[in-house]
Formats: sequence, C-alpha cells, structure tokens
Amino acid sequence: MHDDRNLVEARLDRVLRERIRPAVHPATTPLTVEIWSTAGEPVPVPEGLTAPTRPIAPGTPWGTPWGTSWFKVTGTVPTEWAGRTVEAVLGLGFTPRTPGFQCEGLVYTPDGTPVKGLHPRNNYVRVGAPVTGGEQVHWRIEAASNPDLEADGVPFRPTRLGEKATAGDAPQYVLGDMVLAVFDETVWNLVMDLEVLGELMAELPVDGARRWELLRAVSRALDAIDLQDVNGTAQAARDALADVLATPAAPAAHRISAVGHAHIDSAWLWPLRETVRKVARTTSNMTQLLEDEPDFVFAMSQAQQYAWIKEHRPEVYAKVKKAVAEGRFVPVGGMWVESDTNMPGSEAMARQFVYGKRFFLDEFGIENDEAWLPDTFGFAAGLPQIIKAAGSDRLLTQKISWSRTNSFPHHTFDWEGIDGTRIFTHFPPVDSYNCEMTGVQLAHAARNFKEKGNARHSLAPVGYGDGGGGTTREMVAKAARLRSLEGAPTVRWEAPADFFAKAQAEYPDPPVWVGELYLELHRATLTSQAGTKRGNRRSESLLTEAELWSATAAARAGTPYPYEDLDRIWKTVLLHQFHDILPGSSIAWVHREARETYARLAKELEDIIAGAQRALAGTGTRELVFNPAPHARRGVLAGGASATASDGGGVPPVPREGGGFVLDNGLLCVEIDARGLVVSVYDHAAEREAIAPGQAANLLQLHPDFPNQWDAWDVDAFYRNTGSDLVDVTALDVDGTSVRIERAFGGSRVSQLLSVPKGAKRLDIATEVDWHESERFLKLAFPLDVKADRYASETQFGHVFRPTHQNTSWEWAKFEACNHRFVHVDEPGWGVALVNDATYGHDVTRAVRSGGGTTTTVRASLLRAPRYPDPETDQGVHRFRHALVPGATIGDAVREGHRAHLPERRVTGGAAEVAPLVTVDNDAVVVSAVKLADDRSGDLVVRLYEAHGARARATVRVDGFDTSSVVRTDLLERPLAGVTSPAVSGGEVALALRPFQMVTLRLPRA
Repeated sequence: MHDDRNLVEARLDRVLRERIRPAVHPATTPLTVEIWSTAGEPVPVPEGLTAPTRPIAPGTPWGTPWGTSWFKVTGTVPTEWAGRTVEAVLGLGFTPRTPGFQCEGLVYTPDGTPVKGLHPRNNYVRVGAPVTGGEQVHWRIEAASNPDLEADGVPFRPTRLGEKATAGDAPQYVLGDMVLAVFDETVWNLVMDLEVLGELMAELPVDGARRWELLRAVSRALDAIDLQDVNGTAQAARDALADVLATPAAPAAHRISAVGHAHIDSAWLWPLRETVRKVARTTSNMTQLLEDEPDFVFAMSQAQQYAWIKEHRPEVYAKVKKAVAEGRFVPVGGMWVESDTNMPGSEAMARQFVYGKRFFLDEFGIENDEAWLPDTFGFAAGLPQIIKAAGSDRLLTQKISWSRTNSFPHHTFDWEGIDGTRIFTHFPPVDSYNCEMTGVQLAHAARNFKEKGNARHSLAPVGYGDGGGGTTREMVAKAARLRSLEGAPTVRWEAPADFFAKAQAEYPDPPVWVGELYLELHRATLTSQAGTKRGNRRSESLLTEAELWSATAAARAGTPYPYEDLDRIWKTVLLHQFHDILPGSSIAWVHREARETYARLAKELEDIIAGAQRALAGTGTRELVFNPAPHARRGVLAGGASATASDGGGVPPVPREGGGFVLDNGLLCVEIDARGLVVSVYDHAAEREAIAPGQAANLLQLHPDFPNQWDAWDVDAFYRNTGSDLVDVTALDVDGTSVRIERAFGGSRVSQLLSVPKGAKRLDIATEVDWHESERFLKLAFPLDVKADRYASETQFGHVFRPTHQNTSWEWAKFEACNHRFVHVDEPGWGVALVNDATYGHDVTRAVRSGGGTTTTVRASLLRAPRYPDPETDQGVHRFRHALVPGATIGDAVREGHRAHLPERRVTGGAAEVAPLVTVDNDAVVVSAVKLADDRSGDLVVRLYEAHGARARATVRVDGFDTSSVVRTDLLERPLAGVTSPAVSGGEVALALRPFQMVTLRLPRA
C-alpha cells in the first residue's frame, strides 16, 4: 500500500480549519451592542448594570489600559430557528493569545445574576436548546480591558503597561462580532471526534497498526463529508469514525485522573484587584460547566480567592458554595494562597495552612489532605513537617519539571524533610498545570511517567490557568472520548483525594527524596524586588512581637487581645507571599501596592506592640528593656523585660597603618584598608583569622545580568563569567563608633557603616544603596579562610545543608540558593556565620589556594535590575544590615539571626520587670510563637522547635497557665490524636525533641 499518511493528515488539518469548524455555527444574526466605560477602578455590579450606554459597532476600538467597560447586549432569536440550539458568540476583540492575558468579561442578566465568563477560548453563552423562536436576549457584560503585555508577540520586552500611571489611555482592543448563532451539535461533535483521533494518530508509532486504522477511518470520514453541505453530512462522517472511537484502551494503559483546574495567579501581570474579577469569571464558568457536564470535577485552591468572591461577588460565591456542597467543586490545597515556600519564615509558612484549612473548614466543612502548589518555584526542606503538622500528608506540584539541568527521577515518591517527616508527593507527568486534553500532552504523560512497572496512575490538572479561564466544554468532550480509547491513556474525572488514594494504594513503598526540592530555574526570584522582600521579613518579625507582647499583656494586665487586627494582618502578609509577589516577578503596580501595604501594616503592628508594652510597663520613669527574641540578652530573659544598662555601643575606630581603620573590642579585631575593604577579622580567643589570605571581605561585586528569558525570574550561570569589584571609594572616615565608606558606580552610590559592638564577637555592616542600574546584579562577598565541604542555610524550623563543591550537575545547578536569617560555614571546631536582616539569595563557593589552604566564599545577593515585567525594578534607595560572626557555632548563628530581626525595645514605666510567659532552659529549643488560641478561649499556644539539628531535652515553664492540662496540638491548635501529652512536674513541661522537631503546646488559663 502506498504511504499517503502525510496527504491524509494535511487534508484533515485543512478541512477542519476551513470547512468543519466554521460550520459549527451555520447561521448567525447580529446583536445590538451598547457600551459604558470607565478608566478608573471597577464600579460595583449594581452601578455597572444601570450605567448609561451608547451604541458601539464591531470594529470600534474600546478599553483604556486597566479600564472597565459595561456592554449592553440585546437581540431577538429569529423565528425560523425554532427547534434549533442557539447560543450567543460574544467577541470582545480577543487577541490570539491564551486566556487570562488580555481582555475578558463576565456576563450578567439585567437583574445581576452572573451567567458565565468570557475569554478567547470560551466566548459563548447558551440561549436555548432548543429555542421556540422570538426569545428576547438581554445581557450586560462587565469587560476588563487588561493590556496584553506581549501583544507584539515578543516575550519579555520591557513595557510601561504594567503600572496604571504609565500605561497611557490608548484603546487596547477592537470590538469583534457579537451575534446570535445556531449551534450545530453534530458538527461540533464531529470536530471533537476528528481532533481526538488526529491528535492521537500523530503520537502513535508509524509502524503500528493502530495508527493506520485511525488514518483510514479519518480518510473515510472526510470522504463522507460534502464540503458544500457540511451540516447535512456531518453525521455520516461521525458514523465512519464510530468503530475506531469504540475500541477500548489496552488493559495496561496508563491511567490519568483528570481534574478541572484554573490555576489563578493571585497577582502577576495584573494587580490584586483584577484577580478578584478573574476568580469571579472563572468560577462562574466552572459552576455552569458542572451543571452541563455530570461527570466533570473541578478543583480550586487558595482560600483567599474564595474569600474574595465571598466579599466582593456574593452572587458568584453562592453558586460556588452550592457546587462545593454537591461534591464536584473541590477546594484543594488547604493554604491561604499558593505561596512561595522558599522565603516565608517558619511561622508564616505554618499560618498559610492554618488560615487556608480553617477557611475551608468553616465555610464548607472540608479538610484537605493535600498541599496543592503546581507553580511554586521550588520547595524548602522544612515544608514536609509543616504540611504534616497541619493535618495533611500529600503534596502535588509539577514545577520541578521546569528544571533546566537535571531531570527529576520520580513522579510519585515520598518526600522527606529536615526532621524526617515524609509526605506522599506526586508530580503530574503531563508537566503542566494547564493541560488542554490534547493528544500530545496525554501521550507525553504516559511516556514520561517514571514509575512505569510499579504504578499506573497520574493526575492531570485540566484547564486554562495563570490568568484564569478554567476547563472548557471542548476539554470535557475530549475526555469523554478518551475514557477508554485504544492507543491512548485512559482518562477519568476524579477529585484529587480519589487520585491520591489510588496512587498510594498501588504504590505503598515509593522511592524517597530527601531534602529540598530545588528548582533549577527562577533563582533570581530570591533577590528581585528587594523592597517587597524587606517588607515581608519585617512584617513576619513584627507579627511575632505583636503576638508575644499582646498575649503577655492579656495575661499580665488584662489587656484585650487584638484578635481581629492580627487575623487581618496575617492574612494580608500571607497574601503577599503569593509566588509571584514575594518572589518579585509581578508588574510594577503589584510591587508598588505591596510596598505601600507593608508600610501600613508596619505602623499598625508597631502600634499594637507599643500598646501592649505600655500596659506591661505601667506608669513611671523607670526604663525597661523588652527582649522579644527567643534567647536571653544582656540579662533580659527571652520574652520578658527588665531594667538593664546600655549596651555600651561600639568600639571607637583607630587609624590603621597604611590607611584605613581598626576596630578592636578585645574579642574581635577588624582591619579596614584604605579601599574600605575588610582585610582582616581576627578572633582573639581562637587565635584565628577569618578572612582568606590576600583576600578582602565586605567586597561589593557588580555583574551583568541579562538572562536568556524570564528577566525578573532568572539569573543564568554565565553571569559569573564577568563582573567588577567595587573598590574605589569616594569617602572613608569615622562616624561616631563606625567607619563610614562611600562609593559611586554607574548611576548609583553606596554608603556603608561598619562597627564592632563592645562585648560581642561580631562585625556589623549597614549598607545603603541608591540604585540606578539596569540589568546588573549586586553581590556582597566574604572570602573566608574555612575549609567547608558543606554549609548551612536557615530554612523553616531549622536549617538545610548544601555542598560547597560541584561534583555533580545537581550541585552545580545550585549556584544561587535561599537562606533566611543566616548562612553558616565551618570546619571542625570553628565556623563563621553571615547574618542578614532582609535578603534571601546567596551563593557559596570554594577554591584551593596555590600556596595551600581552602577559601570558602559566601556572597549575599543584594539587588538586581531586570526590566520585565517591571522596567523600574528596585530603582531607588535600599538598606541592608549584615553581621559577620567569626567563631560562630550553629547555635550562635541562630541566636544572632534572631537578634538582627527582633531588636530590644526600651519603654518607660513603673514596673521593675516583666516576667516572661514562657521560659525554656535550653537555647537549642527555640520558641517561634507565643499567642492566644485562635478560638478566643483565652488558652495560650506556644510553638517551639529544635534549632541546632541534634536531639535536645528542654524544660518549659509557663507562667499563669495550667501546665497540668497542657496538650500537644496540630497547627490548627487541635489536640493530636494518639500523641501522649508532655510530662509535667512541678509546673514544668519536659520535652525531648528530635533534630528540627517542631511542637505546638496548648495550655488553658490557670
């Protein structure tokens, strides 16, 4: 037989495109359209529904950037269409781009009832099936003219459209056709048949019989169509395909659990306020699709998004709540938002689950077993313990498939965190959270699945995402044909919980991955938008203080605990940890608002802290020092306050021979040369030099930074190939007890203050950068005379070790990594910590010196200047604080990290002291939260963890609460089933903790 495969496939492509798809709507009649627009913020729905309108015709430009237009659409169904299925096709002026990145709309009836959302792949509204003829059509469409940031087809091009003030007022769209149309369901089904078979055919081996069976069937179907009468002959074509569509899948076929999905970024290339509307549009579509398709199941994460439509679009939320009650609209994930998981601190990461799970419990009576993070940029090694402590034991993500260097070896596995907790984890082998149910995607999932021979199930999130949209009727139709089809994996709509149950049952002993799930991409998100990152870190610290002092004031002084304020602030901070806000990868509008929000929250939290401390201090003239850190400082107990002497400040600088200055407090001697560089940091007690021979620390290094793509997200390894050391000084002098260093480069300037406190083995570095560079990367380097094969970085509830060498591609790929408050390098008996107050990105490398010895260089990442999606990223003034701590153990690094974030506060009052509510007798056991219980019972909640990475015993004293009734709880403050309460003796709670183990205790008032 002659090979006519290419001929038939090309024929299928053209006939579908030019004849069959256009015949889905064989008759149309125009609708009457009117418009009312506002360039300002969106108006309430009732106002939009009644706004005065003017006529607008197809082909007319409309929609300023970020504006809102309300369309009034009216018409009459022709009487000659009686008995036919009719729908409206509403063309807002969509571009070829995918849904969510351009204009979109939500259709309402005149009384304000939401009908469904509109986007370029879902632009219809059903009128009747069938109609009687003469029906009156009247809708209002709230249309958002969100600009398409890549309308010219060039990705990552800098644009001013991402900030309302710079976006201009030029119309973004041209109104398309708005018509009533006959919907030919037979032709539409033929399109679905041919698309499924054509896509499957392309994925089958050319030498396999099934491919040729499909080819011959498709050829017969095309022969059966009269191209001059597609509607009259479509059924004959379908009949020609019936046999090949009815052939069942092989028993060993891969099994895909499909779940409707619309990953909606809570902010990204649009502001937060627009996401509220995106959620309303998408959920309107999905609730309608659930009504139309009885087998369909849809899952949506992010409690914040449910809360938004509950508050702002109650008419939409009512439909969602009904669908959830019916069990087919499934809340998943149990988190407030799909957050970044590398940068959020311990308590913030825990509260993501607390607030998310509690919302789903309160609103729907549902508790999730899974964390759902399909698009997060890597996963910290402390996360498994947090997931488990929240009452969940599963994780889904696909993002690691984006890694550019190594292919992750598993799709279904147990993930083990730093404390030994394991979480059953699944990476969908479809490698997308926006599966469109195409043949190439499903074939990829089956081929790609790495557990073949041990397991057969995988999950596919199906629907348009990022900017919303969700699943379409076409995707559902394809899934129906793929339920059991020879040559394809089988497809079933299933809730995630059902998939996980099957996956765990068939794979009871999966492989184990230990440690962080590092994404070998998007490393620059640890540095981009420094202002957002500083706001997050400061908010986390202030919330720790606000809870501690508010709980103490409630117990000691009877001050009302600010439940509502803390609840609201926590939710706002958690929202801004979304994986495109905290990582710095959103448009300028988002980050401007984030900075403003953080400043407002800081003031509120400072007021809460000050009010609680005033209540505790009483009236008088005695100065009290409040210590919010989890370790005692200068005689002030952790979580308490007492009168204490001044810390004495820093040691005065003295001139250095050859230029520069020396700072020596008897514990540490620091030499700063004439270039303002630190050339010696000598530990007197250890008789040990910290700086590598011939090297200089506190060295600012500037690199070109133009990644191949994903500007705000990526820093590529080649950035290290070139760069310059900033060694020229414009000023070097003494400023009180500090050495001031000033530099200028490009359009920027740097001012630093270096000081050594009395009685502390620590070099403090305060850096102010007035940054006006473009596509540059600024690092602060410390070459250390330490032979370290690995180093420690703080993460949630502990620290993670990473190698300093690059023996394998896995290690080489981690050329930029995340730390929280510290990085620690050591060799047996002696180490150095670098502490920071607001940065996350860093790199650690090692080199062997020609004369012998090893240099381990730690570099903190300070600033970047990508131009997409925010062309003004980080322009302006930034402040950083670092501390170099020679001779530091891990315990010292932990303590100094908390010192940098939780400074002492001095308050005048009459009290001699304020006793801590909670004291712990072992510095290795760190208190991360002291608060009153969320249920407002007045119970005290204390969270602690082992911070040194070793077993630890500790005695916990809690003053004013009933230790005899102490119970261990989960993160939601519920007693843990099957867990013995801690031993109590003489009012003391005895704890024995495993390395990095986190424990939550709850105690009633005494």
